[in-house]
Amino acid sequence: MSMRGRQLDANSMYKRGTREHGFDALDKEQGPERLLNGMGKDVGVPSWKHSLRHVLVATLSSFLYGYHLGVVNETLESISRDLGFHGNTMAEGLVVSTCLGGAFVGSLFSGLIADGVGRRRALQLCALPMIIGASMSAAAKSLWAMLLGRLFVGTGMGIGSAVAALYVTEVSPAYVRGTHGSFTQIATGLGLMGSLFIGFPAKAIEVNFKMAPPSEDVLGVTFSFFKKMWRICFWASVAPAAILALFMEFSVESPHWLFKRGRAADAEAEFEKLLGGPYVKSAMAELSKSDRGDEADTFKFSELLYGHHRKVVFIGSTLFALQQLSGINAVFYFSSTVFETAGVPSESANMCVGIANLLGSFVAMILMDRLGRKVLLIGSFSGMVVAMFLQITSATSLVSRGSGVYLSVGGMLLFVLTFAIGAGPVPSILLSEMFPGRVRANAVSVCMAFHWGASGYKYFIAPISPAANPAGLSI
Repeated sequence: MSMRGRQLDANSMYKRGTREHGFDALDKEQGPERLLNGMGKDVGVPSWKHSLRHVLVATLSSFLYGYHLGVVNETLESISRDLGFHGNTMAEGLVVSTCLGGAFVGSLFSGLIADGVGRRRALQLCALPMIIGASMSAAAKSLWAMLLGRLFVGTGMGIGSAVAALYVTEVSPAYVRGTHGSFTQIATGLGLMGSLFIGFPAKAIEVNFKMAPPSEDVLGVTFSFFKKMWRICFWASVAPAAILALFMEFSVESPHWLFKRGRAADAEAEFEKLLGGPYVKSAMAELSKSDRGDEADTFKFSELLYGHHRKVVFIGSTLFALQQLSGINAVFYFSSTVFETAGVPSESANMCVGIANLLGSFVAMILMDRLGRKVLLIGSFSGMVVAMFLQITSATSLVSRGSGVYLSVGGMLLFVLTFAIGAGPVPSILLSEMFPGRVRANAVSVCMAFHWGASGYKYFIAPISPAANPAGLSI
């Protein structure tokens, strides 16, 4: 290979697709490139281990997203009974969708916050409303207090999900960027399973409530005390949010943001922590080349709607909207109700949903940088179509009631599995890579707003669907 060819490879360590290249440019990224140091010597590739610990800390925000996504799954009935709105599907829908409404607002401001105070501080800030909101929900004495707490939690979720995607993209070497980006989906799955585990006692207490009077003594403690076990589920989320805020203090700042702010020396120092000394000059050269002219003029939001970035914004917003309108989060929020309607024990079925989500996330982590983003997206949405076909078939007269239950549950698990392989992790990775540094944070925040807007709309009306649809087609 000529020196010029090797230099091109070196410059690609932190490359990203441009709006002209689109999906194809991202799919054509090669594996580990051979890089050059400042003297033209081939020094191989940087280790992914240096950036991994910083990525894992940032994905705590994704863990919290998954946790708050599933925390009302097992506890919603206990919450509604304790706070006095049991049987009110509108109120139950609000408990779910208010969180998504807060996330919509948080995501809209996430770009301004990330560009204003940096990615690291933004992730610390997102933990604050999640701590406050979870505490308010845990201590709630009324529906309105619960809704206010969920609104605060959602605001933190909206900021954290967008900024985490930016941070992971900007601190990861290109050859493992997709793999590292998949950790956000894995963390979401772990958070979901964590909420299910903690929620099982609350669900069991609710079942016993239906069979025993509230005044009956259970193991020497009044039954009314156990009825409030759902509050522990909310208190439990305070700890990981506090850990996120604390550990980000010891994590690196995004070199891209530092360079954009004119702090080149600080960017070099952070690159040395992320990549190692031999790779700093190559990374800085590529950063200087890719971000050249980013500070030439002031960013305006109108650029995302009418400028040359509008096509990528449209693609990203559409991907996020389709991702949520597919109904994936309704599975996580209301799978207990759907499975119970189908005659399947909710505890075991929900655990299967969590395992399917984790399994798909691990498959995505392995294949993301090998097959490319586009292949995983196409395969994922195709698998989701097959899963929905199974769901539809289960509701027809073509199959018996018993077979319909198996098809319904199997279709739901296949839906979650194939979603986690592509439709779940790819959009946030893809968008963070395709936008130039000057508009990246704000563009991702706009696209994420469509994500949360579609989620909030879907899950406000979702509680009505299971009752009207015994086969569980509400997903």
